Amino acid sequence: MSKASSVFEFNTFELPRRAGEMKEYQLDLEILEPIGVPLVSVPAGDVIEVDLRLESVTEGVLLSADLYAIAKGECIRCLDPVEITVERKIQELYRYEPSKDSGKKGKKSKRASDDDVDLEEDDELWMDGNVMDLEPPIRDAVVLDLPINPLCSEECLGLCPDCGQKWADLPEGHQHEAIDARWAGLAGLDFKKSDE
Repeated sequence: MSKASSVFEFNTFELPRRAGEMKEYQLDLEILEPIGVPLVSVPAGDVIEVDLRLESVTEGVLLSADLYAIAKGECIRCLDPVEITVERKIQELYRYEPSKDSGKKGKKSKRASDDDVDLEEDDELWMDGNVMDLEPPIRDAVVLDLPINPLCSEECLGLCPDCGQKWADLPEGHQHEAIDARWAGLAGLDFKKSDE
């Protein structure tokens, strides 16, 4: 287990395994690796605030949480720094590990009879004893809340393709004389001398 994933491990030993029991926690997870998309992410070393509510149910532990984080990146048009507030609610069921008496046969035969289940077995979250790994739902919630192409504002005009300055900082009517490279060789010719 890496040190980065251990940040997201939460021990539920205080929560009794009786249906209806509930505990609430406030966590500040200082992440060791960035979480996000290539252009914008919650940087390593920043904190993701998690208001966590755990409820015991018959199948496992139901996690409900409010997430808050600040993602940082660059505007794709003008390259100015961008900060995006991430506020998401998540709810996931962490199933208890199958007991040794029930075995995997009972679990698979029950699953085969469930036609309405749309989750693959790999998509389900499982408790590891009393420990739940909060990383998959938190990472999914943060990544899904971030734009793929962050903008500093919807009205951002970007950069001038010729001089690289921000359009917002340039005077109105700013333009560059465009010289077609195919005709540039003719600029050195003096047609007046050839007429003589």
